[in-house]
Amino acid sequence: MSRQFTPKVVTANALLEGDVVYLTKQGHWTRQHAEADLIEDAVTAEIRLLEAQALAHEVVGPYLADAVAGKNGPEPVHFREAFRTRGPSNYAHGKQPV
Repeated sequence: MSRQFTPKVVTANALLEGDVVYLTKQGHWTRQHAEADLIEDAVTAEIRLLEAQALAHEVVGPYLADAVAGKNGPEPVHFREAFRTRGPSNYAHGKQPV
């Protein structure tokens, strides 16, 4: 028996800056998780991942990350993804809370 699909977002790292980025519905990259396209089915998720992989001149390591619908857009499910939304932890980059 196959597992039920859980919603996903496509995430990667920007090739030049290394920032965490998310694929929007319009096919652009954003640094805001809440602006990501929340994908609700497995077929669309695989298609969007293939689209992201074709953008190797823009991003590195695209993959599907579990997410849930939130009041302001998609929210991460796992600690790792929540941690990635806050930016690098080695020094202040402007994303960390003050």
